[in-house]
Amino acid sequence: MKFDAVLIAGPTASGKSAAALALAEQIGGVIINADSMQVYREAPILTAQPSAEAQARVPHLLYGHVGAAEVYSVGRYAEDAASALKQARAMGKTPMFTGGTGLYFSALTEGLAEIPATPPQIREDARALLAEIGVEQLHARLAARDPATAAGLRPTDPQRVLRAWEVFEATGRPLLEWQRAPADPVLKGLTVARFVLDPPRETLRALIAARFEAMAENGGLAEAQALAGLNPALPAARLLGLRQLQALAAGKAEKAAAIAEAVTLTRQFAKRQMTWFRHRMSDSVWFNPFESNIITIYRGLNA
Repeated sequence: MKFDAVLIAGPTASGKSAAALALAEQIGGVIINADSMQVYREAPILTAQPSAEAQARVPHLLYGHVGAAEVYSVGRYAEDAASALKQARAMGKTPMFTGGTGLYFSALTEGLAEIPATPPQIREDARALLAEIGVEQLHARLAARDPATAAGLRPTDPQRVLRAWEVFEATGRPLLEWQRAPADPVLKGLTVARFVLDPPRETLRALIAARFEAMAENGGLAEAQALAGLNPALPAARLLGLRQLQALAAGKAEKAAAIAEAVTLTRQFAKRQMTWFRHRMSDSVWFNPFESNIITIYRGLNA
């Protein structure tokens, strides 16, 4: 079977970038980011973006192309991914979407709702309200007006609560209602090879701890310091470990405690990623990257 594109998903620290690089070198691929944090240029270390050496070996797109102060959404990602797809095709190479953000994969394979743009004044008013009353109170107000959407949001997630509030304010319709009428997916009509990396839980836990400790020692702390003062409602403020490393840099936390907390949060995040993949990408080829080779698997599918 001839594949038009490749998807490589998996939890954080599972080895997605290494698997993508190996396969891309074999099949002439372009690696396109599908991770919501790796888009930010100010945090290449904290977001584990591919190294300069890896990017020199194979073309990489949509890594570090957005400023942390920007409101980057899945809608913008869909537009950027469509452009990257065209770029890869113009090179005569196979587009390989690699990352760990479930909604990005949904945009690629299922499509997104075409929600009207939020007027600037409504956006400003919503941010001012969030700053005044806090995310949990804003979630409570959302629940009173749009209970269905609010029920699916964590009361501590400022970005998503704010987005749902803005949509209701701007359109008078629940966000959930808009999301039930998706537009065409980016990869519509293409034959796609889909993979999910599934390392053993204990192996992944150890990898997460080792990687975060290395990040903290090799530039991650400086990146966190540089992002001090970032608006907590911005998507980039949800970067794993950012708050803990900022506290460490400010002398408000001990190193061991800060790293331990960040590692715990990262492990919890990886668990949520795997839950999403099991529910939404169960038809993909699942494999343990420490026992199986993605190149061999791909060749078997492509036979």
